[in-house]
Amino acid sequence: MAGARLNDRLIACLGAGLGVFIAAVAGLGVQNMWPALPFLIAPIGASAVLVFAVPASPLAQPWPVFGGNVLSAAVGVTVAHLVPDQMLAVGLAVAVAILAMSLLRCLHPPSGAVAVTAIIGSDAVIAAGYMYPVTLVAANSAALVLAGYLFHLISGHSYPHRVIEAPAPLPTALFREDIELALAHTNETFDISPADLETLLMTAESFASQRRSTGG
Repeated sequence: MAGARLNDRLIACLGAGLGVFIAAVAGLGVQNMWPALPFLIAPIGASAVLVFAVPASPLAQPWPVFGGNVLSAAVGVTVAHLVPDQMLAVGLAVAVAILAMSLLRCLHPPSGAVAVTAIIGSDAVIAAGYMYPVTLVAANSAALVLAGYLFHLISGHSYPHRVIEAPAPLPTALFREDIELALAHTNETFDISPADLETLLMTAESFASQRRSTGG
């Protein structure tokens, strides 16, 4: 992870562990109403990796975590009702979930597994139908986001992530339009927002300018 120091990595481990524990506690409340359901969805562990290890990632923000997981679970339940063949259903569910998350700006990789779980999960998960996304998935996801917010508030990381203001443009500085043109030229998608990328490049150019002016 670029920019991550050893203490950042250790903090991420501690945070992820606490976050998953808090999500599990929230799931126990759901389990009181639906005893057959588990107290935790497995993909929440992958969500925790993003929330605590790369909190600046667009994929780790609160709306992608909560919205992506709940939406994908609902997609999985819907596909399970419409497509009786499980092998076909899981592929279709993941495809539709990605499209739905992309359109609603809540793309979250672990949510693909949430969609699959709604189809091939336990009998209790399948029997719960749409109660699965609005109870267990929602509770686990909301608790993880809240844990992430509180933990990063203490650890000093920005979550939800806020873009740091870029330094004042230098005479030879790049413009946002240059960065957007470069991104379009690569024909690739990167796990960083254009605003964060602009700040990073501007800051690097500022340091380079200082080095050149001092002859370093």
